[in-house]
Amino acid sequence: MRVVITGATGNIGTCVVEELSRDARVTSILGLARRPAPPRPADDGGPWPPDGTELRAVDVSRDRLDEHLDGADAVIHLAWLFHPTRRPVETWRNNVVGAERTFAAAARAGVGTVIYLSSIGAYSPHPGADRVTEDWPTDSLPTAGYGREKAYIERLLDVFERDHPDVRTVRFRPAFIFRRESAVGQRRIFAGPFLPRLPAPGAGRRPLVLPDVAGLRFQALHTVDVADAIARALHRPVRGAFNLAAEPVLDLTTVARLLGARTVTMPPVAARAALAACTGCACSRCPPSCSTSS
Repeated sequence: MRVVITGATGNIGTCVVEELSRDARVTSILGLARRPAPPRPADDGGPWPPDGTELRAVDVSRDRLDEHLDGADAVIHLAWLFHPTRRPVETWRNNVVGAERTFAAAARAGVGTVIYLSSIGAYSPHPGADRVTEDWPTDSLPTAGYGREKAYIERLLDVFERDHPDVRTVRFRPAFIFRRESAVGQRRIFAGPFLPRLPAPGAGRRPLVLPDVAGLRFQALHTVDVADAIARALHRPVRGAFNLAAEPVLDLTTVARLLGARTVTMPPVAARAALAACTGCACSRCPPSCSTSS
Protein backbone atom coordinates (compact mmCIF):
# COMPACT_ATOMS: atom_id res chain seq x y z
CA MET A 1 0.00 0.00 0.00
CA ARG A 2 1.29 3.44 -0.98
CA VAL A 3 0.24 6.24 1.41
CA VAL A 4 0.57 10.00 0.96
CA ILE A 5 0.46 12.17 4.10
CA THR A 6 0.04 15.95 3.95
CA GLY A 7 1.39 17.91 6.90
CA ALA A 8 3.80 15.05 7.49
CA THR A 9 6.28 17.00 9.63
CA GLY A 10 3.81 18.44 12.14
CA ASN A 11 2.93 17.23 15.64
CA ILE A 12 0.47 14.64 14.35
CA GLY A 13 2.11 13.99 11.00
CA THR A 14 5.42 12.82 12.47
CA CYS A 15 3.60 10.36 14.71
CA VAL A 16 1.51 9.03 11.81
CA VAL A 17 4.64 8.60 9.67
CA GLU A 18 6.38 6.69 12.46
CA GLU A 19 3.30 4.53 13.11
CA LEU A 20 2.88 3.58 9.45
CA SER A 21 6.61 3.02 8.93
CA ARG A 22 6.28 0.03 11.30
CA ASP A 23 3.31 -1.37 9.35
CA ALA A 24 4.37 -4.15 6.97
CA ARG A 25 1.24 -3.59 4.90
CA VAL A 26 2.40 -0.06 4.01
CA THR A 27 5.06 -0.39 1.31
CA SER A 28 5.86 3.29 0.81
CA ILE A 29 5.10 6.62 2.48
CA LEU A 30 5.30 10.03 0.82
CA GLY A 31 5.16 12.96 3.21
CA LEU A 32 4.23 16.40 1.89
CA ALA A 33 5.00 19.52 3.92
CA ARG A 34 5.68 23.18 3.27
CA ARG A 35 9.02 22.87 5.07
CA PRO A 36 10.25 19.28 5.29
CA ALA A 37 12.28 18.71 8.43
CA PRO A 38 15.96 17.78 8.02
CA PRO A 39 17.09 14.27 8.97
CA ARG A 40 17.17 13.82 12.75
CA PRO A 41 16.57 11.17 15.42
CA ALA A 42 12.89 10.25 15.71
CA ASP A 43 11.03 10.24 19.02
CA ASP A 44 11.78 6.54 19.43
CA GLY A 45 15.51 7.06 18.76
CA GLY A 46 15.44 5.83 15.17
CA PRO A 47 16.20 7.89 12.06
CA TRP A 48 13.87 10.59 10.78
CA PRO A 49 12.40 10.27 8.28
CA PRO A 50 12.09 6.50 8.76
CA ASP A 51 13.29 4.10 6.11
CA GLY A 52 10.81 3.85 3.24
CA THR A 53 9.57 7.41 3.75
CA GLU A 54 10.16 10.22 1.27
CA LEU A 55 9.58 13.89 2.14
CA ARG A 56 8.80 16.55 -0.45
CA ALA A 57 8.38 20.31 -0.10
CA VAL A 58 4.80 20.94 -1.23
CA ASP A 59 2.33 23.70 -0.38
CA VAL A 60 -1.14 22.15 -0.72
CA SER A 61 -2.72 25.57 -1.22
CA ARG A 62 -0.84 26.42 -4.42
CA ASP A 63 1.48 23.68 -5.73
CA ARG A 64 0.53 20.96 -8.21
CA LEU A 65 -0.64 17.88 -6.31
CA ASP A 66 -1.56 15.35 -8.99
CA GLU A 67 1.99 14.16 -9.60
CA HIS A 68 2.47 13.50 -5.87
CA LEU A 69 -0.79 11.59 -5.45
CA ASP A 70 -0.39 9.52 -8.58
CA GLY A 71 -0.37 5.83 -7.68
CA ALA A 72 -1.41 6.40 -4.07
CA ASP A 73 -3.82 3.97 -2.41
CA ALA A 74 -4.63 6.34 0.45
CA VAL A 75 -4.26 10.04 1.28
CA ILE A 76 -4.13 11.20 4.89
CA HIS A 77 -4.77 14.95 5.01
CA LEU A 78 -3.27 16.56 8.12
CA ALA A 79 -1.91 19.86 6.75
CA TRP A 80 -3.11 22.74 8.92
CA LEU A 81 -1.94 26.28 9.67
CA PHE A 82 -2.90 27.71 13.09
CA HIS A 83 -1.17 31.05 12.75
CA PRO A 84 -1.27 33.88 11.81
CA THR A 85 -4.81 34.13 13.24
CA ARG A 86 -4.83 37.85 12.53
CA ARG A 87 -4.48 37.12 8.80
CA PRO A 88 -7.55 34.92 8.21
CA VAL A 89 -7.16 35.00 4.43
CA GLU A 90 -3.80 33.26 4.79
CA THR A 91 -5.07 30.51 7.10
CA TRP A 92 -8.19 30.07 4.94
CA ARG A 93 -6.07 29.62 1.84
CA ASN A 94 -3.87 27.00 3.46
CA ASN A 95 -6.54 25.16 5.44
CA VAL A 96 -9.73 25.35 3.38
CA VAL A 97 -8.41 25.86 -0.13
CA GLY A 98 -5.61 23.38 0.59
CA ALA A 99 -8.10 20.74 1.74
CA GLU A 100 -10.35 21.28 -1.27
CA ARG A 101 -7.39 20.97 -3.66
CA THR A 102 -6.16 17.83 -1.88
CA PHE A 103 -9.55 16.10 -2.05
CA ALA A 104 -9.96 17.02 -5.72
CA ALA A 105 -6.47 15.76 -6.59
CA ALA A 106 -7.15 12.51 -4.70
CA ALA A 107 -10.28 11.94 -6.80
CA ARG A 108 -8.44 12.63 -10.05
CA ALA A 109 -5.66 10.23 -9.03
CA GLY A 110 -8.12 7.44 -8.31
CA VAL A 111 -7.17 7.21 -4.63
CA GLY A 112 -9.29 4.61 -2.86
CA THR A 113 -9.18 6.01 0.70
CA VAL A 114 -9.14 9.58 2.03
CA ILE A 115 -8.65 10.19 5.75
CA TYR A 116 -9.06 13.74 7.07
CA LEU A 117 -8.35 15.06 10.55
CA SER A 118 -11.20 17.37 11.50
CA SER A 119 -11.78 18.49 15.11
CA ILE A 120 -14.38 18.67 17.86
CA GLY A 121 -14.00 22.41 17.20
CA ALA A 122 -16.25 21.84 14.18
CA TYR A 123 -19.19 21.00 16.43
CA SER A 124 -21.94 23.51 17.10
CA PRO A 125 -22.19 24.69 20.73
CA HIS A 126 -24.24 22.52 23.04
CA PRO A 127 -26.74 24.27 25.37
CA GLY A 128 -26.08 21.85 28.22
CA ALA A 129 -23.34 19.69 29.65
CA ASP A 130 -24.24 16.54 27.76
CA ARG A 131 -21.79 14.77 25.51
CA VAL A 132 -22.31 14.76 21.78
CA THR A 133 -22.02 11.96 19.25
CA GLU A 134 -20.96 12.13 15.63
CA ASP A 135 -24.42 13.15 14.43
CA TRP A 136 -24.30 16.49 16.30
CA PRO A 137 -24.33 19.48 13.88
CA THR A 138 -20.92 20.70 12.71
CA ASP A 139 -21.58 24.41 12.22
CA SER A 140 -19.05 25.53 14.86
CA LEU A 141 -19.11 29.19 15.90
CA PRO A 142 -18.94 31.82 13.15
CA THR A 143 -16.78 34.04 15.37
CA ALA A 144 -13.99 31.47 15.78
CA GLY A 145 -11.69 31.22 12.77
CA TYR A 146 -10.40 27.75 13.59
CA GLY A 147 -13.84 26.22 14.00
CA ARG A 148 -15.23 28.12 11.04
CA GLU A 149 -12.59 26.59 8.77
CA LYS A 150 -13.07 23.10 10.22
CA ALA A 151 -16.84 23.36 9.73
CA TYR A 152 -16.46 24.52 6.13
CA ILE A 153 -14.21 21.57 5.32
CA GLU A 154 -16.84 19.27 6.81
CA ARG A 155 -19.21 20.64 4.15
CA LEU A 156 -16.57 20.09 1.47
CA LEU A 157 -16.32 16.46 2.58
CA ASP A 158 -20.09 16.07 2.48
CA VAL A 159 -20.01 17.07 -1.18
CA PHE A 160 -16.94 14.94 -1.85
CA GLU A 161 -18.61 11.85 -0.39
CA ARG A 162 -21.73 12.49 -2.46
CA ASP A 163 -19.81 12.96 -5.69
CA HIS A 164 -17.29 10.16 -5.10
CA PRO A 165 -19.09 7.28 -3.36
CA ASP A 166 -16.38 4.92 -4.59
CA VAL A 167 -13.80 6.67 -2.38
CA ARG A 168 -13.82 5.44 1.21
CA THR A 169 -13.78 8.66 3.23
CA VAL A 170 -13.04 8.84 6.97
CA ARG A 171 -13.06 11.98 9.08
CA PHE A 172 -11.77 12.06 12.65
CA ARG A 173 -12.88 14.71 15.15
CA PRO A 174 -10.30 14.62 17.95
CA ALA A 175 -10.24 16.55 21.18
CA PHE A 176 -7.10 18.48 22.18
CA ILE A 177 -4.03 16.51 21.13
CA PHE A 178 -0.85 16.69 23.21
CA ARG A 179 2.57 15.09 23.59
CA ARG A 180 5.69 16.11 25.47
CA GLU A 181 7.81 16.73 22.35
CA SER A 182 5.48 19.46 21.09
CA ALA A 183 4.65 21.08 24.44
CA VAL A 184 6.42 24.40 23.83
CA GLY A 185 4.84 24.92 20.43
CA GLN A 186 1.38 23.97 21.66
CA ARG A 187 1.62 26.32 24.65
CA ARG A 188 2.34 29.11 22.17
CA ILE A 189 -0.54 28.09 19.88
CA PHE A 190 -3.27 27.54 22.46
CA ALA A 191 -2.44 29.95 25.28
CA GLY A 192 0.27 32.34 24.15
CA PRO A 193 1.45 34.55 27.02
CA PHE A 194 -1.46 33.57 29.27
CA LEU A 195 0.14 30.26 30.29
CA PRO A 196 3.80 30.75 31.22
CA ARG A 197 6.39 28.00 30.97
CA LEU A 198 6.69 25.89 34.10
CA PRO A 199 9.96 26.73 35.88
CA ALA A 200 12.29 23.98 37.01
CA PRO A 201 11.51 22.52 40.45
CA GLY A 202 13.40 24.15 43.28
CA ALA A 203 13.23 26.58 46.15
CA GLY A 204 12.96 29.54 43.77
CA ARG A 205 9.98 28.20 41.87
CA ARG A 206 6.97 30.48 41.98
CA PRO A 207 3.52 28.84 42.05
CA LEU A 208 1.72 28.58 38.74
CA VAL A 209 -1.62 30.39 38.55
CA LEU A 210 -4.37 29.28 36.17
CA PRO A 211 -7.69 30.99 35.43
CA ASP A 212 -10.75 29.16 36.71
CA VAL A 213 -13.47 29.69 34.10
CA ALA A 214 -16.95 28.50 34.99
CA GLY A 215 -18.26 25.99 32.46
CA LEU A 216 -14.94 25.44 30.69
CA ARG A 217 -14.37 21.74 30.15
CA PHE A 218 -12.51 19.76 27.55
CA GLN A 219 -11.06 16.39 26.66
CA ALA A 220 -7.55 15.50 25.56
CA LEU A 221 -5.62 12.60 24.11
CA HIS A 222 -2.07 11.72 23.15
CA THR A 223 -0.77 12.16 19.63
CA VAL A 224 0.19 8.48 19.57
CA ASP A 225 -3.46 7.54 20.07
CA VAL A 226 -4.49 9.67 17.09
CA ALA A 227 -1.83 8.01 14.93
CA ASP A 228 -3.06 4.59 16.06
CA ALA A 229 -6.66 5.46 15.13
CA ILE A 230 -5.58 6.66 11.69
CA ALA A 231 -3.57 3.47 11.13
CA ARG A 232 -6.56 1.33 12.13
CA ALA A 233 -8.89 3.23 9.79
CA LEU A 234 -6.41 2.78 6.97
CA HIS A 235 -6.94 -0.98 6.95
CA ARG A 236 -10.51 -1.41 8.20
CA PRO A 237 -13.60 -1.06 5.97
CA VAL A 238 -14.95 1.94 7.87
CA ARG A 239 -16.14 5.29 6.62
CA GLY A 240 -17.77 8.42 8.01
CA ALA A 241 -17.08 10.45 11.15
CA PHE A 242 -15.44 9.28 14.38
CA ASN A 243 -14.86 11.21 17.60
CA LEU A 244 -11.50 10.73 19.31
CA ALA A 245 -11.37 11.57 23.00
CA ALA A 246 -10.02 10.19 26.25
CA GLU A 247 -11.52 10.10 29.71
CA PRO A 248 -12.05 11.93 31.96
CA VAL A 249 -13.59 15.23 30.92
CA LEU A 250 -11.26 17.89 32.33
CA ASP A 251 -11.81 21.29 33.88
CA LEU A 252 -9.20 23.81 34.97
CA THR A 253 -9.56 22.83 38.64
CA THR A 254 -8.46 19.30 37.74
CA VAL A 255 -5.61 20.59 35.54
CA ALA A 256 -4.44 22.92 38.32
CA ARG A 257 -4.37 20.02 40.78
CA LEU A 258 -2.26 17.95 38.38
CA LEU A 259 0.19 20.83 37.88
CA GLY A 260 0.33 21.86 41.53
CA ALA A 261 -1.10 25.25 40.61
CA ARG A 262 -3.68 27.51 42.15
CA THR A 263 -6.67 28.99 40.34
CA VAL A 264 -8.06 32.49 40.07
CA THR A 265 -11.67 33.00 39.02
CA MET A 266 -12.06 34.57 35.58
CA PRO A 267 -15.37 35.42 33.89
CA PRO A 268 -15.99 33.35 30.73
CA VAL A 269 -16.31 36.49 28.59
CA ALA A 270 -12.88 37.72 29.69
CA ALA A 271 -11.31 34.31 29.14
CA ARG A 272 -12.73 34.01 25.62
CA ALA A 273 -11.51 37.48 24.70
CA ALA A 274 -8.03 36.85 26.08
CA LEU A 275 -7.56 33.49 24.38
CA ALA A 276 -9.12 34.61 21.12
CA ALA A 277 -6.47 37.31 20.95
CA CYS A 278 -3.75 34.69 20.57
CA THR A 279 -5.51 31.58 19.26
CA GLY A 280 -8.53 32.78 17.32
CA CYS A 281 -10.70 30.11 18.96
CA ALA A 282 -11.69 30.08 22.60
CA CYS A 283 -15.17 28.71 22.93
CA SER A 284 -15.94 27.56 26.46
CA ARG A 285 -19.23 26.12 25.17
CA CYS A 286 -17.74 23.41 22.96
CA PRO A 287 -19.21 20.13 24.19
CA PRO A 288 -17.24 17.04 25.16
CA SER A 289 -17.62 14.17 22.75
CA CYS A 290 -18.38 10.50 23.04
CA SER A 291 -15.26 8.78 21.74
CA THR A 292 -15.73 6.13 19.11
CA SER A 293 -13.17 3.55 18.11
CA SER A 294 -12.37 3.25 14.43
